[in-house]
Amino acid sequence: MVVNDLFEDIKDGIVLIALLEVLSGQKLPCEQGRKLKRIHGVANIGIALKFLEGRRVSSTMRYSFISYFSFSLFCLQIEELTSNLPQLQSLSNSASSVDSVVSSETASPPSKRKVVTKVQGNAKKALLKWVHYTAAKQAGIEVKDFGRSWRSGVAFHSVIHAIRPELVDLEKVKMRSNRENLEEAFTIAESELGIPRLLDPEDVDVDKPDEKSVMTYVAQFLKHYPDPHNAASDAQEMDKEDRLMLRDLKVWVEQFERDLTRAQMMEASLQEKYQSFKHFRVQYEVKKKQIELAIQSSRKDGKLSLDQALVKQAWDRVTSRLFEWHLLLDKSLPAPLGTIGAWLYRAEAALREEVIIQQAHEETANMICRKLEQHKDVLKNVDGYKKAFQEIHRARSVNGVPVPPEQLDDMAERFNFVSSTSELHLLKMEFLELKYRLLSLLVLAESKLKSWIIKYGRRESVELLLQNYMSVIENSKFFEQYEVTYQILKKAAEMYAKANGSPEEIESVTRFMTETTTQWRHLSVEVRSVRSMLEEVIANWDRYSSTVASLQAWLEDAEKMLNQPEHAKKDFFRHLPHWIQQHTAMNDAGNFLIETCDETISRDLKQQLLLLNGRWRELFMQVKQYARADELHRMKKEYLDGVATLSAFTDEAKRKFCVPLEVSFLNVKMFVQEMEASLFCSQTMKFI
Repeated sequence: MVVNDLFEDIKDGIVLIALLEVLSGQKLPCEQGRKLKRIHGVANIGIALKFLEGRRVSSTMRYSFISYFSFSLFCLQIEELTSNLPQLQSLSNSASSVDSVVSSETASPPSKRKVVTKVQGNAKKALLKWVHYTAAKQAGIEVKDFGRSWRSGVAFHSVIHAIRPELVDLEKVKMRSNRENLEEAFTIAESELGIPRLLDPEDVDVDKPDEKSVMTYVAQFLKHYPDPHNAASDAQEMDKEDRLMLRDLKVWVEQFERDLTRAQMMEASLQEKYQSFKHFRVQYEVKKKQIELAIQSSRKDGKLSLDQALVKQAWDRVTSRLFEWHLLLDKSLPAPLGTIGAWLYRAEAALREEVIIQQAHEETANMICRKLEQHKDVLKNVDGYKKAFQEIHRARSVNGVPVPPEQLDDMAERFNFVSSTSELHLLKMEFLELKYRLLSLLVLAESKLKSWIIKYGRRESVELLLQNYMSVIENSKFFEQYEVTYQILKKAAEMYAKANGSPEEIESVTRFMTETTTQWRHLSVEVRSVRSMLEEVIANWDRYSSTVASLQAWLEDAEKMLNQPEHAKKDFFRHLPHWIQQHTAMNDAGNFLIETCDETISRDLKQQLLLLNGRWRELFMQVKQYARADELHRMKKEYLDGVATLSAFTDEAKRKFCVPLEVSFLNVKMFVQEMEASLFCSQTMKFI
């Protein structure tokens, strides 16, 4: 069982279970097979964790075990990568000396912890040695560790510079802040070198960056670019070959342009000129694919090299000159065929025109919309021009004037192409316009969401965010606008996919619609929740401000009242329960704001709460006995009122019992009713 890639080879849990079997001597169940799915990997990890739990290993120890296991394999991978570099062969000797030092420290057998430490120590030294060999010496910097040495970001840039020197200006790097350097280094490494962004600037720009995290990230450079100096030499050799090839192409295109210019200026019949044009057109088409491949940018930013730009410039001139000659030959035909030829050229140009993606999706949609109207205007007359051309094509002449048959047949093929593709072209343009309209709405929602879901500032700034939200979402009916655009796009996509018929294009359109639907489903939920979040933040600012102001004023009066007589204190502090509620509300609102506001404001709020809570605590310890004084006073009053009511009832009952009563059914009934009424009144007064 071999581990070649730490991230890939241990994710299915098989290696982990095998290690536990070796350590415990027990056989464990394990999901195995050639095509394991994620659920099988999860099951294997669960088996390993259950085994550790059964051995009374705590969750912390289980996590530590897996961490040590993973990091140890990772360290072994570093040693293997560096050992394959001839320039670092001396590393094995230094590692041996380290082993001897470790073994000589004690006569007893080394513990597992020491073995792990030794492996990690060797890996750290190996990776440091690679950094020194690769970048540090050339950049003139000193890298002592994988902690503070990387905080400024210069070390990351030096590694990138060693791999691709044109990506980094080390002089500018040394003059920028840590955060700026780190952000740019991680971005360049991800976009230009394909290094996963495992760190953020705030992870490294601290007093003690986590060495394991930095080692893991730097090891990605080692994995992808183990020997950047030799790789750079190979790249330079390839660049040299590419430059020679591009220069040869430039020479060919320039010679082709000169020959084309001479052919256009020659005196000849229309038929001879058209045959000459066809000759050049064939050469153009033969060379077209090679040149288009040669001038494709290999850079992430899409920019061309100088040699590529020169070839493209010459090729664009030739293309323009060749198509202009074609238009001139069509216009030279006798009327009305010349007019038909000019229209045919415009129609072909419209169908041939590619959509140029702008920086903003809305700009792209607007550009497509303008082009679509232009193309509709050109293509609306296709049937009329085609009918007129077919009559001329059958006659093979115009008003008795013969037309070069080769040119006439070519025009017939071109008409077939225009008439057969114009409808599909317009459907595609409509789909693309709506596609970029929808994308512009998605990008707007995402960018605004990022500005709304942040660590907030003071109440005024949150109020501005809420106003911005209301303007963008509520007032402009953003959700309704998106839904209308989506429904129109859905119909356009169905029509375009059906008309196109290509399985690849149908899959592409379907995938786009599915992905945007999923994206909007999640995004819309977040956008809808923004308003309530902002309103809650504002409400807590209001609650906090009002409770702080009132509590501060009350504390000042309360602190003065401590020196007053007892009866005065009792009277003043009888409302203490109310201020306990105010104090609780202040802390609830304050803690909410601490969690949701930026670091500076959170620090100020913590300091203010610390001071107020300190004053409150000191005061409360002296007056807490009054906390229930008001409640006891109320209970005492209720008790005395109840006693008085009951006494009045008993007195009235005694009086009635002492009054002589003539015995009769009616008198007894009235007496009972009077007693019940008295009892009811006494109970009512008691509840009141």
